[in-house]
Parts: sequence; structure tokens; C-alpha cells
Amino acid sequence: MRLTVSAVAVAGAVVSVAAGPASASSSATYYGCPYGAVCLYNNADPNSGIQSGGVYWAYGPHNLSNQYGDHYVVNNQYGGAWVELCTGYNGTGRGESIIFGAPYGSVENLSPINSIVLGTGNNYPCSPP
Repeated sequence: MRLTVSAVAVAGAVVSVAAGPASASSSATYYGCPYGAVCLYNNADPNSGIQSGGVYWAYGPHNLSNQYGDHYVVNNQYGGAWVELCTGYNGTGRGESIIFGAPYGSVENLSPINSIVLGTGNNYPCSPP
């Protein structure tokens, strides 16, 4: 009988330990954008919801397609990471905006934007193709 009670106690401890990090990470969201990510929203209002496929985690360029008009863009990365909006594909063209900090969001006209780049440091990649 003791073995069963101990097994239940251990299982309960594992469940409570597993629940801790999940609740901590969900509190770091900003308008639904997970901590460490950049998010594009359906329109200029952050309450419009994040676009399908609109959560970006990896540093480097991400090409966009069929993005027109004003959209809310959130940079919820950490450690001084930024997101730059570029007029060309693959992080080329002219840089239209750089959004710093976590969390920070702004309304951006994505009509001339064909890619976004996530990165750190002082080397902003949008440059002529």
C-alpha cells in the first residue's frame, strides 16, 4: 500500500512541476504573441488576432506574401532583438521600419513590405538587392 501512495505522491509532484513553466510562459505574452516571437496581426488592431502562420521565431529573413495595408506587428523577442521590415524578398531592399524591444508593437503598412528579418546587434540587413 505504501508503494501506491508514494507513486501517487510522485505523480502529483511531476504534474505540479510540469504546470509551473507553462503558466510562467503564458504570462509573458503580449496581445497573444508568445515571448521570444514576432507576430503579424490580421489588421491594424492587435485585438484582431494573429494571422495564420504569423508567428516568427527564427533569426533571419522571412518572406511575406499577399500582405497589404496596415497590420499590427509585435516584437516580443528579448535580449535586444529587433525586427526589420524590408521592401525586397530575403531581407533585401530598403528598410522601412525597425521595431526594437520586448514587448513593443506598432501599426505598419505592409503594402511595400516583402520580407521581415529578425536579428540582434547593429547589423540591419535590408540592403539593395
